[in-house]
Amino acid sequence: MDTPEKEPPWERQLLEKIALQSLKEARAKRRWGIFFKLAGLAYLVTVLALVVDWGASEKLGANGRHTALVDVNGTIEAKGNASAEKINGALQSAFEDKGTAGVILRINSPGGSPVQAGIVYDEIRRLRKNHPDIQLHAVVEDMCASGGYYIASAADKIFVDKASIVGSIGVLMDGFGFTGAMQRLGIERRLLTAGENKGFLDPFSPRDAGQVEHAGTLLREIHQQFIDVVRKGRGDRLKETPEMFSGLMWTGSQSIKLGLADDFGTIDSVARDVIKAENILDYSVRENIAERVAKRLGADVSQNLLLRLFNPDRAVIR
Repeated sequence: MDTPEKEPPWERQLLEKIALQSLKEARAKRRWGIFFKLAGLAYLVTVLALVVDWGASEKLGANGRHTALVDVNGTIEAKGNASAEKINGALQSAFEDKGTAGVILRINSPGGSPVQAGIVYDEIRRLRKNHPDIQLHAVVEDMCASGGYYIASAADKIFVDKASIVGSIGVLMDGFGFTGAMQRLGIERRLLTAGENKGFLDPFSPRDAGQVEHAGTLLREIHQQFIDVVRKGRGDRLKETPEMFSGLMWTGSQSIKLGLADDFGTIDSVARDVIKAENILDYSVRENIAERVAKRLGADVSQNLLLRLFNPDRAVIR
């Protein structure tokens, strides 16, 4: 008959439990330590990404003479990437750098605000006057239209690709009219104003002939300012035709024949062959990570707000 095993004394059981619990606590502490170290590292990387201008390293790395590059990319507007504030800030930095041999404006823009374009044009003229030894050339890639060409006309020379789109020297004011739809739907417009023209060209009211004529006067004046700028900038190179200031656009090849552009060229070829400084340094002001994150968060908040308003069941918070 087998003798039953005796259970270990209670003191031993207690010591085993205490040792096991200590081991568990040590493992948990080690895991939390790793977690907090990783979290701290992630926080440090995030702070560095937000506060450090990563483009600065490229500028600091420039050595000796170089060609300064400034982008005019996208719609020219006060709050966009191609705002006068950002472009002029980049131009000022480029012209003030002692190593700058010449400046290239790389333009890819359909146009935009005539005010913003005019501010950039005036600043280019000022900088060229204050730094007569630094040449500034515009290089058109895909498109240089309307306000984009307004800015380009301040350059010493304009270089294009044969398939670039150039021109659109004109001004527009667009909108919609809903009076016909309102009549069919039985909708009544109730507009109260203090000042007979305060509801200027209201899309929900019938067109007013006097207001239309006044709008035309505004457009013609701004258009003439545009024409004067182009004529001043291009001078004798311009071969005017009846269609030149009509708002039409031309290819790069056609624009050279019309005197709207000077020659074919790229960033590299102009830096190498015209400015004679192959080292290209980008001075363009770009959004930092903080701005991109803020915009993204703003877009997410707006999207969630719309979802809650129009489809509450599907609203989510990211």
